[in-house]
Amino acid sequence: MTDVAQSSSGAYALPRRRSKLEKLIQNVSFWRGVTAVIVFLCVWEVGSRMDEWLGEAWTVPFVGLIPPPTDVAVAWLEVLPKAGYWNSWYESFRRVLSGFLVAMALGIPFGLLLAVNKYFRDLFFPPFEILRPIPPLAWVPASLIFWPTNEMSIAFVTFLGAFFTIVINVLGGARSIDVRYLRAAQSMGASQWHLFSRIVLPATLPSIFTGAAVGMGITWEVVLAAEMISGGGTQGGGGLGFFIWNSYMGGSLTQIVVGMISIGIAGFLSSSAIRALGDWFMPWKRMF
Repeated sequence: MTDVAQSSSGAYALPRRRSKLEKLIQNVSFWRGVTAVIVFLCVWEVGSRMDEWLGEAWTVPFVGLIPPPTDVAVAWLEVLPKAGYWNSWYESFRRVLSGFLVAMALGIPFGLLLAVNKYFRDLFFPPFEILRPIPPLAWVPASLIFWPTNEMSIAFVTFLGAFFTIVINVLGGARSIDVRYLRAAQSMGASQWHLFSRIVLPATLPSIFTGAAVGMGITWEVVLAAEMISGGGTQGGGGLGFFIWNSYMGGSLTQIVVGMISIGIAGFLSSSAIRALGDWFMPWKRMF
């Protein structure tokens, strides 16, 4: 039972609503995540410096070849004031967002049509299934040939990275709807539009946002690889992928790790935004 406060007049007052900061501080899962990150950084630091402290015989495989997080932090502080670093963030975010939005705009209707229209599915699903297993990065050489600019090539490959995942999730979500709901609505005189807007679309929303979250992760992988392969311009405008490639060509291993961590942060922010948008579109999820 919920505790309530009793006022001096004998009336009971509703409990004070906690702020988002208070909820975050009192969230056990949040502190578990913070602890996991701290432990990971400590293990990384110790593993990277074992050869310095105890000799080369104690070099930890793989980890011993990576710069320690303290050195990475110093390199990060050096690039933070530079405009080129933040331009790389902007360019990668712009490419990811443009390709992802086009994939959503085309993938969601396409997946719903595959689910609700048998003739459309019989016609378009076989070629879709043939193209789907092809990795998006396999399209990079062809896109560089057929598209007039590198920017259009990157946008096309980024679009492919999210499109197939979104379509297959939308199709699976719509096809898993219990047909008894549709028959019950039809027996009460529901039109095709009401069946779609009141049953099919709300029931497919979880699959749509699941596909969007997975597609966003694939999109970041694809756009970074495409930026490395295509060149993407200069270090200031080439995106995070070209930032990593430029750091590799310059022999700066710490900046490579900085770019990798930047990608992880960018992907986390993108996925968090999709989850927040999904919670807004599906308020019933907050009840559980």
